[in-house]
This record gives sequence, C-alpha cells and structure tokens, in this order.
Amino acid sequence: MAKLLEQIHSPEDVKSFTPQQLEELSEEIRELIIDTVSNYGGHLASNLGVVELTIALAKTFDLPKDSIIWDVGHQSYPYKILTGRYDRFSTIRAENGLSGFPNRQESPYDTLTTGHSSTSISAALGISEANNLQGKDDYVVAVIGDGALTGGLAYEGLNNSGRLHRNFIVILNDNNMSISRNVGSIARYLTYIRTKPGYIRVKKNLETTLSKIPFFGKGIARGLKKIKRGIKKLFYSTTLFEDFGYAYYGPFDGHNIKELTDTLESVKLMNKPVLLHVRTYKGKGYRYAELSPTEYHGLSGFDVRTGDTGSSAKNFSDVFGKTLCKLAEENEKICAITAAMQDGTGLSRFRNQFRDRFYDVGIAEEHAVTFSGGLSIAGMLPVFAVYSTFLQRAYDELIHDIALQRTKLLLAIDRAGVVGEDGASHQGIFDAAYLQTIPGVTLYSPSYFDELAVQLRYLTENEDGICAIRYPRGIELYKPAYVKVSWNPYDSYLDEVAKVVLVTYGRIFSFAAKAAEEIRAEGTPIRLLKLNRIIPIDQNAIQEAAAADRVFFFEEGIKAGGIGEHFLFLLYEQGFRGAFYLTAIESSFVPHAPMFQTLQKLGFTEKQIKDKIKTDMQKGE
Repeated sequence: MAKLLEQIHSPEDVKSFTPQQLEELSEEIRELIIDTVSNYGGHLASNLGVVELTIALAKTFDLPKDSIIWDVGHQSYPYKILTGRYDRFSTIRAENGLSGFPNRQESPYDTLTTGHSSTSISAALGISEANNLQGKDDYVVAVIGDGALTGGLAYEGLNNSGRLHRNFIVILNDNNMSISRNVGSIARYLTYIRTKPGYIRVKKNLETTLSKIPFFGKGIARGLKKIKRGIKKLFYSTTLFEDFGYAYYGPFDGHNIKELTDTLESVKLMNKPVLLHVRTYKGKGYRYAELSPTEYHGLSGFDVRTGDTGSSAKNFSDVFGKTLCKLAEENEKICAITAAMQDGTGLSRFRNQFRDRFYDVGIAEEHAVTFSGGLSIAGMLPVFAVYSTFLQRAYDELIHDIALQRTKLLLAIDRAGVVGEDGASHQGIFDAAYLQTIPGVTLYSPSYFDELAVQLRYLTENEDGICAIRYPRGIELYKPAYVKVSWNPYDSYLDEVAKVVLVTYGRIFSFAAKAAEEIRAEGTPIRLLKLNRIIPIDQNAIQEAAAADRVFFFEEGIKAGGIGEHFLFLLYEQGFRGAFYLTAIESSFVPHAPMFQTLQKLGFTEKQIKDKIKTDMQKGE
C-alpha cells in the first residue's frame, strides 16, 4: 500500500518527510514503477536507478520555479510521480495518458520536452541565461547520463556553460562509464569538507574580507588560491570537467538520499558552474533488471515474479541482424556500426561473430555517419544500423560527408514509421521525406521479412552513394500469396485493367492489400501498386498509375515533402489529369499510444483504406 505516495500532491510535500520516510518513499516508488511497467510496458532499469536522486532534487529545489532538465527523459518516471502525477501514473504511454518522457504540454514541472540524447546542458544553459537577463535567481539543473556524454552536443554545452560566473548545476548520473576515482581516504574527506555549507560560507567571507584590504588583500587572496590548488593536486587528478571551467565534486553515492541532499544544498551556495558526479545502478531494487539492465531498458511488459519479458518473437531487427551476418561471411569488407543500440538494432550477433568489424560509437549519430564515410573512402562497406528518429540528427553529415563525397554508405533504418508508445520524439515518420532531398539516395521499404533479406543483399552488391533500407518495428503483418519477393523497384498486382489504382509501400501494404481484395470481390476492378524502392520512384510505376482515372496513395510518413507528394508531381508531369487522393500524416507530431491504435487513428487500417476509396469513388461519380 503506497501510504506515503498518497500524501504527495507536489514536490513541496517531500520536504517535510523524515529521513526514514524518504527511504520508505523510495521503496514505494520502486514498487509502483515495477508494477506499472510489468503491466503496461515502458522503461524500467533507467527509472529504478534514479529514485533517490529524484527524491533529493525534489527535497532540495523549489519546483517548478527551479528547472530540472532530464537528458533523454526515459528516466523521468520518479519525477512524474513526485510532481503531482501519481494518481495518473498507470496511464503512462497510453493514448491520452502520461507521456513516457518529459512533456511541456503535460505539466509545468516538465521544463523541456525530451526524447533524444545529449541536449540537456545546452537547453539548461539557455534557460539559465534567460533567467539572468530577466533578473531571476532560479536554479537550473541538467541531469545527464554517462551514455549521453558520448554525444558531441553535450560537450558543446559544457564548453559554453563553463564560462559562466554564476550558479549552474550539471549532475552526471554515472551508471556505467569509468571515470577515474580520486584516490584514498584523504581525498574522500576533502570532498566531504569542501561541500559542507559552513566551509563554503567561510570561504566566501574570507575572499570578500581579503579583497577589501588595500594594496595587499587581493594578492594574498590569489596566493591562497594557488596554495589551495597545489594541495588539491596532491590528492586529485584534474578532470575534463574542470578543464571546461566547472567545479567538479564526486563521485557520490547516488542512492544515499542524505548525502545527495546535503551536497545539493551546498552546491546551491556556489556562484559558479558545478558538476556533481553521482554513481547509480540501473535496475536497482529489481534483481532481474540489476543483472541485465539492457534487457530491461524498454519493455512491452514482463512477469514480475519470473522476470520473463516474452521478447522471443521474430521481428524485423532480428531478420536484419541475421541477414547481415550471412552477408558478412561472404564479404569481408562489410562493417557494422551502431550508435549505442546494438541490441535494439539486431547487431548483437554481428558483434559476437565479427568483433573486429563491429563498431559501437556511443550515442553519436553524426560521428557514426562521418566515421562510416571514412571507412567507405578507404575501401570498406559500412552498414550503419540506426532508428529512424535518431538518423535525423545526422542530416548534415549525410549530405556533406557521404553524398558529396560520392562514397557508399548502407543505412539500415529501423523503427521506420509509427513506433507507438514512445511517442512524438520517437516516431519514424520523417526519414523518407528528408532523404529524398539528398542527391543520389536509393531507398527501399520492404513490407516483409524475406523482402528485407533480399533487398539488403541487393543493396550490398549494387548501387552507389547512400543506399538505405527502412523497415518497421516488430513483426510482419498479413502477406498475400501472390506477393513476389524481389528487389524490383515496384510490383503490381490484381487487375491489369482498372480505373482505380491503389499505391503504397512498407508495412501498411498489408492493410492496403486486404482492402483492395475486398473492393475487387465486391465487383470493382482495382490495380494494386507496391513500391519496393521509394527513392527514386520507378518511371514505369508512374506510367502504370497514370493510365487510371483515380489514384489513391497511402503513406505511413509525413505528408509534406513525402513520397506521396512526389508521386503526385511525377504523375502530373506524365500528363495525368485524373483524381489523386493522398492519405499521409499531416504536418504534426504523432502522440504516444499503442502502435496499431495509432495506425487506426491515422487512417491506415484495412477498413479505413477501403472506406476511403469507396467514399471518394462515390463522390466522383
């Protein structure tokens, strides 16, 4: 029974809790997260690791006046629970429920809508600077994980924020990275002393007093600082963060609430950028997640008692990984690159089988693309496996470091299209639209597992420049017996002579095929065009569609600049003057909800496709 959680309606309520109550509160939060994620899915290990840190932040700062920026944001569940959303927590990631990430539209406590990595420091710096310009003294805290520090944007933020001459706090949540510890009990004692409020006040008062002494005061102050730095170097190795201009403290136990709150209270007194290094353990409090935090990172649900995640179903990522291994056995030039997503993209098998040709570059998609370009220039065949939403980050590198160089890179774009519960920041709906703006791109979009394998092989052996293959999350859907497995640019099915043509690609071809079959069974001839290669669109597909009176195009991607709009342009260029109906995702972000529920909301189910065609045909009669 969550007795303490029921008393919390805002972070202010945490401030009156005793140390013992805070420990009990941390257990209640863990139990709630484990129970909720086991039933509804979500991010588990990362959230279990920051429970005490979140409690310490709520107890120390004046929220939402002070701003907490969670990098990536998949670890924000405890924060949501403590900021007035406990009673709605069971709705997390459901349609119209709480987002699985911080969301500015959801709560005033969510300062920044997040979902991608390494953005927190730069955003926090902007907020801090705006506060300063408006005469506000609000605190701004960026909480960033060690994984996010592999992204270059984090260092750009550190480089600029280290120049500040006022309070700015970065908390490094370290649950994996090896950052050298300061050695020995004296170093630990000095860290403890240097973060005590009394020490900081005395230090400030002494500096103020010395600065007022005529002639010699400032010189004495400078001399004392040099002596202090000299003593410090006897016990501390200089950190990268100090080189950026930060005062570095830590590492601290990220599960010790008292130590964390005492330290945070002390840091608030400092008038300079501070980096607090805290050590936490992903999955803390749930044995299975502690032993395998990667497996329990993002889940659809699991059995709390046994830890069974039920994740053995065959999926597109798995098919990609197995196929790439088979191809790499035949071609020693094939290399695989991932941006910290080797399991999610199906590359674990490749890593084990071809360790010398496998590269995990961390959360650094921009680097991954340019690094791949270097591999290609020097004679290798790089394959960069990446989620659609994260490939967006490397748009410039694709243009400048691959396309402009006229070298080959094979992109395996996972989670293309709607992904579901992770919501707006993770929907893979933009890749087709922006990739067709880049000269020389070849992009395939298979609907089924065997198509993925065949088309992946084709792209490794043929084509130049940016060669890409995009495929959805999860399992394959209905596959008609008449569908060919090929790398042909397009295939056409059903009636050869028809006034109505239905065109689509990717996952929703399954829905379109069923709809077309039903329309045909009801007596209306219909031609079904399946685009396998969506960039460039084959001219023969355009000519075939142009012979009809009505063309219906369904696209699980953004409408503006998408494949459907380009298809329409090519149709009219061909002389088509019939009716064209495009159903795609309007210029908006797609919120979180279960994947097939989202597809239905967007109008892509079998019934909706059928109804759309029949309704528009009746209007045109």
